[in-house]
Amino acid sequence: MSQSKETIAAFRFGLGFAPGQRVDAEPAFLTRNMRNGDPLAALSSPVSLDDRMAMIVRLRQENQKQRESGNPGESEALKKVRGDFRKLRLEDARRLFERAIFSDDSFFERLSFFWADHFTVAPKVKLGQATWGDYIDNAIRANVTRSFADMLIDVVLHPNMLLYLDQRGSVGPESRVGTRRGMGLNENLAREILELHTLGVGGAYSQTDVRQLAELLTGLSLNKRGFMFAPGRSEPGPETILGRTYGDYGKAELDDIRSFLHDVSVHPDTARHIARKLAVHFVSDEPDPDLIATLADTYMQTDGDLPSVYVALLDHPAAWMPLGAKVKQPMDFMISGLRALGLERKQIVEISPRRANRILVTPLAAMGQPLGRQPGPDGWPEEAEAWITAHGLAARLQWSLLTAERFARRHDPRAFLDFALRDLAGDSLRFAVSGAEKQTEGIALVLASPEFNRR
Repeated sequence: MSQSKETIAAFRFGLGFAPGQRVDAEPAFLTRNMRNGDPLAALSSPVSLDDRMAMIVRLRQENQKQRESGNPGESEALKKVRGDFRKLRLEDARRLFERAIFSDDSFFERLSFFWADHFTVAPKVKLGQATWGDYIDNAIRANVTRSFADMLIDVVLHPNMLLYLDQRGSVGPESRVGTRRGMGLNENLAREILELHTLGVGGAYSQTDVRQLAELLTGLSLNKRGFMFAPGRSEPGPETILGRTYGDYGKAELDDIRSFLHDVSVHPDTARHIARKLAVHFVSDEPDPDLIATLADTYMQTDGDLPSVYVALLDHPAAWMPLGAKVKQPMDFMISGLRALGLERKQIVEISPRRANRILVTPLAAMGQPLGRQPGPDGWPEEAEAWITAHGLAARLQWSLLTAERFARRHDPRAFLDFALRDLAGDSLRFAVSGAEKQTEGIALVLASPEFNRR
């Protein structure tokens, strides 16, 4: 069955078809907003990082008061701050769905998901959960159309990454704080920067580079307002990483860390690592070697300018091979289904936090992709086998049925099939949909079909 370039563009580089939204396969159309930053920046969270940090301080204070009171019941003040915290977490999740469902630039949304996974944070403590929405808005989305160095620096210095990789516990052993308190290095952040974020597994670094980078990163920490740089925690003296020396015997400087992050961002191994990850995510688990080489060359020629790399991806013939080599991850699957159904904005914007949890967050977990809870710092798996499991398929089918009941009672299944799948719909699916006993069952058959779940 032939596939139009518009269909390939919608499924491979976007989030499917949505009523009233144009789909064009030309790279110039898909990247039309790339120099303008986040097209939905106005929908960023209205809750500032300062306010998020202050919420956690209040939560800790009220918990302390509760313990000291000896009262077995929660105080009204503690109930309120706990409620505010839960609402913030669910509002961050709802906003993530809102932007992706109603955006007319779903390539940007897909890229933001890709980078959020590349720079995985899975908040383990309440402070991380409270600041996660700010991390997505200001470390990831704000940098999707800038350079890789810009994103890397903002990610590494964000409270969420410092919390997730336990950087608060990393102190130079010979620093003023380290000698006084007997504290030492934590290599988590240094290792993940080299192994996952930049050079990649097998990249040109050694254990010595990891330790030297861990020493350079001492000084990165947190206070009640968020990120802080504390020279008193920094290991004295210069560090040599990947053959270059940063810092000296004077006072530690944050600019030395920024210099290293910029340098490693334009390393050839970083270019190859990012090129391969983009090709695997968007095209195939075993991408064309020439596609990877082209992306890596563009990356190096432009010092990691991300929009230039996206254009190179879209310009390469291998990017337009027939669909079916990849499986939609649960987030992509749910969003593309809700987009195709043509929801009204109020159906997502005006729902309560409890309902947002029930219809958006809980189904993701059932399908094996709990929001913000990646199994490790290497993010979600890409291979189809990780998602096409008995449990995962059952959860997708259940979601398809429930979603059809909730949102698709007025849809004609055959018309929906033609709109949502275009030239991807096979004869057997058309036959099944036309013979469905109930209208909602026909819609569910489309959503649960292999054609809709692959890309």
